[in-house]
Amino acid sequence: MGSYIKTIVLLGFLSVLLITVGGMLGGKIGIYMAFFFALLVNGGAYFFSDKLALAASGAKPVTKSQAPELYGMAEDLAKKMHIQMPKLYVTPATQANAFATGRDPKHASVAVTKGILDTLSPQELKAVLAHELSHVKNRDILIASVAAVLASSLSFLANMSFYGAGSRNEGNRGSGMLGIIVALLVPIGAAIIQMAISREREYDADKTGAKTIGKGEPLAAALLKIHESARRHPLRDVNPAFSSLYIGNPLGGFGGTFVNLFSTHPPVAKRIERLKAIK
Repeated sequence: MGSYIKTIVLLGFLSVLLITVGGMLGGKIGIYMAFFFALLVNGGAYFFSDKLALAASGAKPVTKSQAPELYGMAEDLAKKMHIQMPKLYVTPATQANAFATGRDPKHASVAVTKGILDTLSPQELKAVLAHELSHVKNRDILIASVAAVLASSLSFLANMSFYGAGSRNEGNRGSGMLGIIVALLVPIGAAIIQMAISREREYDADKTGAKTIGKGEPLAAALLKIHESARRHPLRDVNPAFSSLYIGNPLGGFGGTFVNLFSTHPPVAKRIERLKAIK
């Protein structure tokens, strides 16, 4: 099943879960309230997350004269992908990493760390830029925002149910207990689906980026270096809300089946395996 189809299916699961759980816990009014609240919060994040992410990372804009090689790579890739040239930034972090942000291809920014400029070869750096521009082309920020709205709506409903369950009378003890169980499990389920969507978008950006430059080996090599750099120099000051933007988990997290369920990034080994199959 293609990555886009998986993403649509997962978004569909979130939508069905919202309607089903909303009907159980809050009825139509509960669904409307939860959706409006989540839309308000995540809508603001959608329009302003680029400025927040860039400011939080300490990113500084760079011009063509300041970074001609970096700028030339991004410009060439943007033309190949038929998208507008993004704004380029460099962050002072020693960890090798990069991220893309912006609500659409006309308002996109790509930031690379000083560490990645010092660590990767030109071919590997170009592969990373292709990955980031793929996020821009595929409008992954919009997809992530839709998933966040649905997941946040479910969490809001679950919280309503949890506090409402405590106030129910003795005659409805069974119903109240069901509400508490649902309130505890639904946010976990929503988070798992939301993280799965994030991982699928990473896989798709890997694939699109690799096909843009013609092969997967350079990005596979870059991901391994980025992973090792993150393990050695985790960015502890990175807000977890922005960690999903990076090509590699900047927090230097460990793997494991259970941990991977709640990870915004796919296992590096699986990403490398898929990339090496692209010739």
